Amino acid sequence: MSSLEQRIARLEAIEAIKQLKYRYFHACDAKQPDRVRECFLPGKIDLQYGRIGEFSDREAMLSVFTELACQEHIVEMHHGQNPRIELQGDDNATGVWGLYYHMIDTRRELVTQLAGFYDDEYVRDGQAWYMAASRYEVTSTQLFDLSEGLARAIFAGRAAPPELDDPGAQAG
Repeated sequence: MSSLEQRIARLEAIEAIKQLKYRYFHACDAKQPDRVRECFLPGKIDLQYGRIGEFSDREAMLSVFTELACQEHIVEMHHGQNPRIELQGDDNATGVWGLYYHMIDTRRELVTQLAGFYDDEYVRDGQAWYMAASRYEVTSTQLFDLSEGLARAIFAGRAAPPELDDPGAQAG
């Protein structure tokens, strides 16, 4: 059995990782690229975000984030849930998170609801935890057209076809 000190350190590490992911979700919703940057390990990372793109460094990801999400007509809400964090050592961990995502594009009068899972890898550098890798897989999508004053479903299923759900169309 591990000592009380080891058990507390483990719980503190898991809580720090949860707080990291919560800061990431909040920074995305608040359109704060600098705060999003702080969540990722400096240097080489591995991000696989489906149609949004694959990125090997945080600056490339932040460029796309700023272009697509940091627009007045894009209103977003990220809800991370049911985290399963596993420490792989003192300075490494993995985690799986459920995500419920809701986005309103007021310019195109389109609502997107996604659900899926993040599969993350975390690294502690000094006292701080960072995301070093993150993969997101969509498990359900709903798209609604609001242009006629009523919400009209235009897709419901696992992943919408690219012609209905093109992230590039939301750019400024």
